[in-house]
Amino acid sequence: MVVPELRPWRAARPHVARAAGAVRPRLARAARSAGPRVARLARATAPQLTRITRPKTWQYTAGAATAGLALAAGVVTAAGPWDSTGQRTAEQDRAVALEHTGGADHGRGSRDTGTTAGPPRPAPSAGSVLASLGGDAGSRPDGAKAAPGGTALADALDPLLADPALGTRPGATVVDLTTGKRLYGTGAGTPLTPASTTKIATGVAALTALGPDHRLTTRTALEPDTGELVLVGGGDPTLTARADARGLASLRTLAGQTAAALKKRDVRKVTLSYDTTLYAGAETHPIGVNENLARVTALMADEARTDDSTSGPAPRVPDPAADAARTFAGLLKKHGVTASAPGPSKATNRADTLATVSSPPLSALVERMLTNSDNDLAEALARHTAVATGKRADFKGVSAAVTARLKQLGLPVRGAEFHDGSGLDRADRITAELLTALLAEAADPDRPELRPVLTGLPVAGFTGTLTSRYTDGAAGLVRAKTGTLTGVNTLAGTVVTDQGRVLAFAFLGSGTTDAWAAQAALDRAATTLASCGCA
Repeated sequence: MVVPELRPWRAARPHVARAAGAVRPRLARAARSAGPRVARLARATAPQLTRITRPKTWQYTAGAATAGLALAAGVVTAAGPWDSTGQRTAEQDRAVALEHTGGADHGRGSRDTGTTAGPPRPAPSAGSVLASLGGDAGSRPDGAKAAPGGTALADALDPLLADPALGTRPGATVVDLTTGKRLYGTGAGTPLTPASTTKIATGVAALTALGPDHRLTTRTALEPDTGELVLVGGGDPTLTARADARGLASLRTLAGQTAAALKKRDVRKVTLSYDTTLYAGAETHPIGVNENLARVTALMADEARTDDSTSGPAPRVPDPAADAARTFAGLLKKHGVTASAPGPSKATNRADTLATVSSPPLSALVERMLTNSDNDLAEALARHTAVATGKRADFKGVSAAVTARLKQLGLPVRGAEFHDGSGLDRADRITAELLTALLAEAADPDRPELRPVLTGLPVAGFTGTLTSRYTDGAAGLVRAKTGTLTGVNTLAGTVVTDQGRVLAFAFLGSGTTDAWAAQAALDRAATTLASCGCA
């Protein structure tokens, strides 16, 4: 099926064409054939965020310039997405394998103070696979062909998307990020249940509302009149009580700093309260109690998990805020300060802030949300988007805030409905057209602040929810957010074609009956985009 180009809101922009034109076909070939040296250099590190401090928007361009190629090494599937500095591991390994120096990261500094130790070193001097994300601009290289499109692409995709495994009415769109043209579409404007691909919209909305350098801060405050100590939740679900904070805001650090401040006032005993009033409305998600996320509250530690996991489903404590406050009281005691059994309260404007700890920057949080499909983080970022835009920080306010942000960007939100930030609500609706528009917006050189939406996408055969998929064929060439609910299977992201071109795609299956078959059908469609020589 041949479809028209994108509507005027996404007309081709000359600077996009120049940037994406720098993609070279040999890099796409190299991405499919990572050498043995890369495999030897792979480190089996667990996904983590460590020592991440204040990335500036200019750094995204440097980091993204090698992301597509560097993360293409499907042979290093054991390596996690981040190393001990917050840099993506394969990015660093690739630079070493090619005997390049440097490799931009998100900055280094102390774990808890947020201090930095200077800007990152230059990125490896490899060409950019995802040139539209910030590679060297230039004219189209010799031999580069137009992206697949027209009848040939329709001939390749139509049978795949007609697979009964994708239900009776799939939606699909493919956009060429070089020209801004839509190359393919079927049911592109039909609102369908997006599942976790909703997180793409959440990431774009949060980054535009708050900025990539924004941090979520948890603090303690002392009431001058009553001497009540209030633990004030800042809506940071990554706040951790673990001994090794790995670059996250540490409840242990907050306790130590708070105890030191109290002792300076000669205070050794306090009445402890906790404040969750940053958020409003019901804390329980519409799906009810579920191991996929905790109650949505402004105060929790380690996403209220009752095990040692850092991602995926897990049992959660019934009252995350109270549990975090009790943990905090225990930590205070270790520092010589006795606290009462905590209860809910609200810090007044007169309260004196004693100590604060802050999350990694929003850019890193968005990447984590997308790579791990982190529902708790998605709901938190949606709430913060509501707060930043003057909306009530509840599920209804989230709907209004996210929709408003996307409208301001000029994106096609007709028919879209956002009832949460994670996509767990089956009432959510997004079109394939909107998903590819979000990805194209994030690839726009004029919007470097949105780059984490692309760099955070799971990499086929390597990271996050795509770690065990695409182990051959399109491993490393597809970067995409997955979405899975009962009867719903979706996939949206970017792909590097065998001609070295970058496409954005969105495939949504509705009414599916076999999740594994639907997943395989989506993967075949994405792989076809990577390997199809259609012209």
